Amino acid sequence: MDQHIKHIIENYHAEPYGDQRYYSVLLPLIDVDGETHVLYEVRSHKVSQPGETSFPGGRVEENESFETAAVRETVEELNVDPAEIEIFGEIDYVVSDWAVIHCFVGRLNVKLEDIQHNEEVERLFTVPLAYLLENEPKYYTIRAKSLFEDEFPFHMLPNGPNYKFKHSVHKTPFYNLPNENLWGYTANLTHRFSRILLADGFNLK
Repeated sequence: MDQHIKHIIENYHAEPYGDQRYYSVLLPLIDVDGETHVLYEVRSHKVSQPGETSFPGGRVEENESFETAAVRETVEELNVDPAEIEIFGEIDYVVSDWAVIHCFVGRLNVKLEDIQHNEEVERLFTVPLAYLLENEPKYYTIRAKSLFEDEFPFHMLPNGPNYKFKHSVHKTPFYNLPNENLWGYTANLTHRFSRILLADGFNLK
């Protein structure tokens, strides 16, 4: 019996435990007037969370790799050719209660003014990489309190309704950009990317 259990566990691929959906995005670098910028999308009213800032990306389809999903979604949303996307690699990914979000970094070998985005995107904007390396976002704390159904079985817990539940506390970054909103997961991935570069001694000069 132990050998059977050992065989099962040895060949099991560990994943985040829960009901998360899987997403993949591209953090796109693009040349603007000879300077490297990061490109962002503002979501249109035809998709969920209209007006939010995001990277090109979306849900990973069945039997699709995270990298393939990031490229496919970028091609669909920005109407670029796959050959115009150069993937550099992947940075740290996000795991939350509802989603696992992988993030790839790459370069769009196309002019910004030539991008004709689809209806999911309201508009595009870019931020110089130099600005993101030189300016940290400000983090704000969000506290979430648990709400219970009327039939929640408090009687099965030590101390009943006085049980010391842990409430969710997390910090959300906001970048101070004129006329643009950059916060939440997109800001988190942006900040992580800049920190990875700086930790390795990257310098634009």
